[in-house]
Formats: sequence, C-alpha cells, structure tokens
Amino acid sequence: MKIYNTLSRQKEEFIPLEPGKVKMYVCGPTVYNYIHIGNARPMIVFDTVRRYFEYKGYDVNFVSNFTDVDDKIIKKANEEGVDADTISKRYIAECKKDMEGMNVEPATTSPLATEEIDGMVEMIETLIESGHAYKAEDGTVYFRTGSFPQYGKLSHKNLEDLQSGFRELKVTGEEGKEDPSDFVLWKPKKEGEPYWESPWCQGRPGWHIECSVMSKKYLGDQIDIHAGGEDLIFPHHENEIAQSECANGKEFARYWMHNGFLNIDNKKMSKSLGNFFTVREISEKYDLQVLRFFMLSAHYRSPLNFSADLMEASKNGLERILTAVEKLRDLEARAEGENFAAEENKEPVQALVEKFEAAMDDDFNTADGISAIFELVKLSNSTAGPDSSKAYVAYLKHTIEKLCDVMGIITEKKEEVLDSQVEEMIARRQQARKDKNFALADEIRGQLLDMGIVLEDTREGVKWKRV
Repeated sequence: MKIYNTLSRQKEEFIPLEPGKVKMYVCGPTVYNYIHIGNARPMIVFDTVRRYFEYKGYDVNFVSNFTDVDDKIIKKANEEGVDADTISKRYIAECKKDMEGMNVEPATTSPLATEEIDGMVEMIETLIESGHAYKAEDGTVYFRTGSFPQYGKLSHKNLEDLQSGFRELKVTGEEGKEDPSDFVLWKPKKEGEPYWESPWCQGRPGWHIECSVMSKKYLGDQIDIHAGGEDLIFPHHENEIAQSECANGKEFARYWMHNGFLNIDNKKMSKSLGNFFTVREISEKYDLQVLRFFMLSAHYRSPLNFSADLMEASKNGLERILTAVEKLRDLEARAEGENFAAEENKEPVQALVEKFEAAMDDDFNTADGISAIFELVKLSNSTAGPDSSKAYVAYLKHTIEKLCDVMGIITEKKEEVLDSQVEEMIARRQQARKDKNFALADEIRGQLLDMGIVLEDTREGVKWKRV
C-alpha cells in the first residue's frame, strides 16, 4: 500500500508503527453551525481510508475531534444570547446526524477541546520550561517558532520568508510577540467569553494546541497518519508539528494526508457568491448516499467541482449499483444449487476484486475503485440470470456488497413510505386485474406514472419505484 505523504511530497510505502495497527488522527469541524459540503469531503474521504484499512485487516484507532471553543462559536452564542456550550452541543448533535446520513462511522474517540484544557496547560508548561514558548506581559503565551529549525517542513515554506511576510501583517494585540511568526498557545479572556484558569492568566487555548494534546492523549506521542483538508496544511498542521515534536521529543506523524479543495460550479464556495451549501440543504434534494458517492468519484487529492449535473450523474451511477444488487437478491431468493454450474467462473470476479484493491492500494484511488465496482455490476448483469446457481449469485452479491461497504455505500435500498392515496390506488389496480378489468388497471397505472411512480409486476408481486 502506498500513501502520498504531504511531508515528502511523494508516494511512500505504508509501514505502520505497530504491525497490524493504524493510529490515525483527523481534524474535525468547529461546531458553530451546520456543516457545509466542504466539511463533508474530509469526513467521507478519511472514513473511506479507515474502512479500507479495516478491510485489509488492520485494527484502526481513529480519533477525530470537535472544536467546541472558538471565536465563531462565541460570536454565535452572543448573537443568540446563550452560552457557547449551548451552541457547540447543538451543532455537535446536528453534525452527527449529517455524518450518519453520509454513513460516516463514529470515530473511536471524538474528544472535545473544552474537556482537554488540563492537558493543554500541561503541554504549554512543558514548552515554556524547554524554551520553546514564552509568556507576554498580558498573559498571552506564544510558541517560539525560531526554536524549531524544522518549522515549515510540512508546507515547504522557508521560515525567513515567513517572518518577513508576517512583519508586514503585524496586527494590534500582537505587540508581545518576540517575532511576528510566533503563534498563540494561550490567550487572556475577553468580556463575555468562556475562560479557564491557568498559571499565566484566566483565558482559553489557541486553536492549534488542542489537536496536539488530544492526539497525544488518545493515540500516543507518535501516530501513523494525520489527516485533514488541504487548507489545514499551513498554519494549523505546521504548528501542530512544531508543538508536538518540541514537547514530545520525537517525530509526530509518519504520514500526512490532505484532501483537495471543493469548488461549486468551478468557483470557490463562498456565502458572498451565494454558492454556499450545507450538508443539510443537500439532504433536502438528494439522499446523502449520493453526496458520498459523488465525493468518492474523484481522487481525494484532486480538486472536486460540485454541480447539479454531476450530482445527477452520481445519483444515476449509484442507482445502477443498487439496482444490480437488488436483482441479485431477487435471483438468490429463487435460485437453487449450492455449487457453481460448469459455465460459472469465479476468476473474472476475483480479477475485478484485485483491480479494486490495486486502485485502493495506490493512495486510495476511489475513482478507479468505483470503476472496478461498475465492471462487477456489468459482469453481474451479463452472467447472472434465472438459471444461475444460488452459489454463483450469492458470490456476486457478496462481492459487490463487500466492496461497496469499503466505500461506505449502503446497498440496501431504503423502503419509501407511500401515502394512503397511493397505497389505495395500487390496491385498486390489483383488484381491477383480478376482475380482468384491464382498462381500469392500465388507467390507474398511468395515473401513478403521472405521479412519478413506476410499477413493475413480478412473480413476487408488485414492485414500485419513484422516477
């Protein structure tokens, strides 16, 4: 298995710190509103990475946090006249609903920043004692970037250039910095903000320190994979490396993975442009399985363009897979023969499984992995029929289901609830057919079609679907 490592800018063979185990940390959302589809991409991508590791037999310890103290949360709380805790708890619950809709598995641990303050204070104390951090007169604690010669190694930025740029951007309130490129570990409280006690002042942590502390607590000083969106490379992940390696005295993460940006109709997503969509808004138009399928239709490191046309294409592609699995289930229920028939062959199926695995082993190429699933669907449609053995049909079904599960695709179609009017119409049509009143039966069928409901008469009874 090879992973593209942002740190080295090349694909590297994956060798875990501990055989058979993967320690993985993914930066989670700041919970001040419903998550948007940009938040959804890393959730879906790295959930799929986790699922593939598990498919390959690894024991994965997957940690993803919620940032539940932040300027945006405080601003939202002040606007609503409630405390920050009310806002963060509300939107953590809403985020979990959206994650469930996208079939994103719960993390092994989902720590909250506000519950890890003691650990943050402890790490900051360690950094001060070792000369990597210092306290300003107002109680702010800064990390001394000049004390870490490797600063910039993830983003491949030169510290001298960064320092020069930061000097031009120096803002009010940062007078206590020794150097403009130093960053905040702890900051004093402001009026109306939540705060905690510390040796330096009443205040709250900077954003970067929380992930270093939570990763250390739940995964240890060293981890296999640290992941998140491309926008986190600098400064967030760069600062995490500096803090963690200075505090712990060893390499922080072996592999750094970052997903590409998501654009909307070839433009950057922005509220000002009116092209900003939450996952909840998308769920009103599409099943969130369609959103997941869309997100995995491109390689995770590639920029991804979101549009109505591409979502429709994803909806149709997903429907092809689900219809094929449903057909196999129906065939399996009727088929006989526990052994493969002479003309039934496992080898083409296994070859496509190997093609799927080769794609996923090559830096989790989900686009090519989905192509292999489509080839399995095509093979299934052309080789499985009423005369197939139960063993062959079950083998095809199980194989497609197994690979879809890696992608987080739920292969069982959701049962839709028909309103009473439609149920009554289907019942009347059935009675008309029994009475040999085929004109009335056809008339009702046409009425249902006008309502967007297609009926299919099968040996097992009437089946229907929306169009």
